[in-house]
Amino acid sequence: MKKTFFASSILLIVLFFSCKKDSVITSPEAGLSISIDTVKFDTVFTSTGSVTKSLKIFNENSQRLRMDIKLMGGAASPFRININGTAATEMNQLEVAAEDSIYVFVSVSVNPTSAPLPFVLSDSISIKYNGNTRWIQLQAYGQNAVFLDNTVITTNTSWNTSLPYVILGSLLVAPNATLTIPAGTRVYAHADAPLIVDGTLLVNGTHEDNVQFSGDRLDDPYDKFPASWPGIYFRAGSKNNVISFAIIKNAYQAIAVFEPSVNANPKLILHQSVIDNAYDAGLLLSNTFVQADNCLVSNCGTNIAIESGGNYNFTNCTVVTISNSYILHKTAVVKAGNFLETNGSTTTKDLNALFKNCIFWGDNNTLESELDIKKQGNNIFSVTLDHCLYKANTAPANATLLSSLDNMDPQFDSVDVRANYYDFRLTKYASPAINAGSAITFTKDLDNNNRSVGVTDIGCYEKQ
Repeated sequence: MKKTFFASSILLIVLFFSCKKDSVITSPEAGLSISIDTVKFDTVFTSTGSVTKSLKIFNENSQRLRMDIKLMGGAASPFRININGTAATEMNQLEVAAEDSIYVFVSVSVNPTSAPLPFVLSDSISIKYNGNTRWIQLQAYGQNAVFLDNTVITTNTSWNTSLPYVILGSLLVAPNATLTIPAGTRVYAHADAPLIVDGTLLVNGTHEDNVQFSGDRLDDPYDKFPASWPGIYFRAGSKNNVISFAIIKNAYQAIAVFEPSVNANPKLILHQSVIDNAYDAGLLLSNTFVQADNCLVSNCGTNIAIESGGNYNFTNCTVVTISNSYILHKTAVVKAGNFLETNGSTTTKDLNALFKNCIFWGDNNTLESELDIKKQGNNIFSVTLDHCLYKANTAPANATLLSSLDNMDPQFDSVDVRANYYDFRLTKYASPAINAGSAITFTKDLDNNNRSVGVTDIGCYEKQ
């Protein structure tokens, strides 16, 4: 009899709690929690959409909870929601199991307007249960833009700065056409959208109003990803290209230049510009003619990659990579060679490269040298480091060294990998690069400060 009574008691307890979980709580004191009270999106270009974000709604009770979920802007809202796998603007009498949760996914798309500046989009999601109402705020910054979808520029064209430009598919500057990009322009490219130059590209940034190139995903964390867009490609017939005061970041290959100049001028002059966070190469240069001065090439897979020879002149450039969450520093910051290996065969060309007053630095002590200079064949081969500061266990092979400094920490102002902050200026400490350069004709540094402060410093920045 006692055993029967005990078994019956256990059964009643099980039934009690089972029934309780199966019942619906109606008390206004019912517990409900939400993983986030505001969903924020950074700048989203009109008509391109955004990343999808999610939140969770928790039923904290030991009974089921019924709720009504509604996107207050309805179908007219720029936001879209998906409630536990169902796309809808509202869902009524939705039951959440005891001590369980559901997901709500949120995305946003922006309709074009005439507003030239970023504008704020907002909406909200209401959650009603047992006489209570909870709110989730939605916020996004939208921006109108000029969209270029698989566009070919066939005549001389000058952009303006009233709106940013977004490249979709690709943008091609045809032979004998010139694209001029004025100071202050912002250029954003989709993941599959290179800027290809068969004609001429003139980027006329200034120190006060630079020109910026990056991917078109500006929401975190995509705005920090390398390889967010392909890069800028100067092909065989391209000529007389000049890039001044530009910031080119987050590309796969930021700038790639192929084949010799078709005239006596450099195929590309790169002046007082920044190349940063390129996945494969900051500068990929193949048997061509490039001049660069007062430039920063930082945190790239390979900062400067020279192949198949060519003619190069780099003056007062800082070339440095620090391993971080996006780029692992595992190759020399400069790789230079006079050969190209294709399908098992090797071709060699003449190579003439002068690096003057440049810094070559990296943080990975497993690398023997930040300069990987290789020669094949009997072609003319000249690589000169004139008053440079470089990191290497031994003097780099195949290079001529003139008054250069090896393994002397340049003492950059601030490197904070955790905060993803890098300041490669030389103002805080007694850097060996200060007053250690050779005389040059350029009068301004990357910050457009005077170079005539004592003897010229090594690197792209001059201590004032």
